[in-house]
Amino acid sequence: MKKIIAGSLIALGLVSGMAQADSRFKENKSHREYARVTHVEPIVVQTERRIPRRECWEEDVRYETRDYQRKSYTGPILGGIIGGAIGNELGAGQDNKKVGAVVGAVLGASIGNDLSHNRAHRGNNVEYRTETRCNVQHDVEYYERVTGYKVTYRYNGQTYQTRMDRDPGKRIEVRVHVTPLS
Repeated sequence: MKKIIAGSLIALGLVSGMAQADSRFKENKSHREYARVTHVEPIVVQTERRIPRRECWEEDVRYETRDYQRKSYTGPILGGIIGGAIGNELGAGQDNKKVGAVVGAVLGASIGNDLSHNRAHRGNNVEYRTETRCNVQHDVEYYERVTGYKVTYRYNGQTYQTRMDRDPGKRIEVRVHVTPLS
């Protein structure tokens, strides 16, 4: 029985060793080599930049002010008293004196009101002041910037292209994968 177990173990070891050897040859193998760069073309993007610029100028500005006075009843009252006194003096008889006083008071009040009303609006003033006015304008500036490089290279008689962040120079490192065809 010992011989059978020992023989089985040896056979098992041989079979697993052969399987490992076979799998090593079937694995993908890769290594690094260099390919010759044949053409490098910068990838350029045009961009715009808006630059604010402040523009200022002097401008004459018209200002109109009104000096409104508080409405006063002094003019109509004073006109009524004066008009009543004049109407009273001009009236011929007792009844005419009363009518003349009333008519004179009404006319005097009206004249006094007109005079005080005209005086209240005489305070309109117009003046000009020089003020600085400003506005913001935007100048647009265009510029180009390189965002990458389109690289053409040859390896083993074949031409390939890739995009890179920098110019690789005369040669580029490539990874070569070797897989057996089975």
